[in-house]
Amino acid sequence: MKKFTVPRIFMTVLVVLAGLTLFSCLNDDGPDIPPVKLEDVKGNYKGRLITIQGNYKKEKIIDFKVKQDTMQFDEFPIKEIVESVVKDPEKAEAALKQMAKVKYNLDYKATVNAENNVLELAFTPKVLELKIPVDGINKNTTVLLAAKQKGFFVGMDHSLRFAIVAEKITVDGAVLEPYETINYNFPFCVKTN
Repeated sequence: MKKFTVPRIFMTVLVVLAGLTLFSCLNDDGPDIPPVKLEDVKGNYKGRLITIQGNYKKEKIIDFKVKQDTMQFDEFPIKEIVESVVKDPEKAEAALKQMAKVKYNLDYKATVNAENNVLELAFTPKVLELKIPVDGINKNTTVLLAAKQKGFFVGMDHSLRFAIVAEKITVDGAVLEPYETINYNFPFCVKTN
C-alpha cells in the first residue's frame, strides 16, 4: 500500500477544486438582464443634445420627460431656428430674450425588440409654431420637424438614443430660403428618477 504524503494529498485536493471551478464557469451565462418592457422607457431624462447646422455644431445638456407615448420638452432648443429666420445676430438675440420657453411634445410609438433587448421608437413629430418678435412685429414661423430614423431605449443600461431634424421653416407663409437643416441628435440620455 502506497503512502500519501501531505503534499500529494494537498495537490489532489487542488486539482479537484480547480476542475469543479472550471466546470461551474462553463455553465455560467453571465448576469441575468431582465427583458425590456414598454413601460421601462417612461421617466425623467437628462440627455446630451448635439445640434448641427451646416458646419456649426453645439453641445449641451437638456432635460425632458417621457410619458406613455410622448416625449415632453419644457424648453425646446430654438436658438438655431430663430437665427435662421432673423439673420442679424443682435436682433436674433433680442428676439430670443423676448420669447418665452417653448414647450414641445414629440409623439412616438414603441415596440419591443426582444432579440436585442431594446425598445424601438417610431416618431411622428408635430409642426412647431413660433412667433418671433422682430422690430415690433411677430414673424409667424412654422417649423416642419421629421424623424428620419428610429430611436432606441436600451434595456441593458436604460439609456435612450434618438434624433430629429428641422427640415423646413416657413415664415409668414413663405418657405425660408436659403436654409440649412438643423439636426437635433440625442446620442445618450439617462433617467434621472
